[in-house]
Amino acid sequence: MARFLVHRKIPTVLSFGPEIPFVHELGFALQKMEGGESELHYTPRPEHLNSFGVTHGGASMTLLDVTMAVAARSVDFQSGVVTIEMKTSFMQAAKGPLVGKGALLHRTGTMAFTEGRIYDAEGRLCAHATGTFKYMKRKPTDTALATD
Repeated sequence: MARFLVHRKIPTVLSFGPEIPFVHELGFALQKMEGGESELHYTPRPEHLNSFGVTHGGASMTLLDVTMAVAARSVDFQSGVVTIEMKTSFMQAAKGPLVGKGALLHRTGTMAFTEGRIYDAEGRLCAHATGTFKYMKRKPTDTALATD
């Protein structure tokens, strides 16, 4: 009996860098982080839904926040960023597996101006955000604090 190997393309999941417990808990998977662009995948679990059975707005906003932050960091991976301001518009309910796409629109020496979008499995735009982030130099003890 002949055996055939089935080759499946397993998506590469990238590292966010420093561990972010809340992002880990939500289950975001980083797919792209380069050249001012980012892409994250997220499949909300039942505990991430609202009373209407769709993704809670807080989970969607977190996906947008992280997506934009990753786009900002994609041009300076060694720096961290903190959110200064974020504006979100919800277009329609976000159901099922979601994709967050981010873009760095402009950068100064210390600030990043970004945009993020969430799409559902059918490619419909569910939410849009703009955000401003401040670049922060990482201290050598930042990673040590996570293990203390």
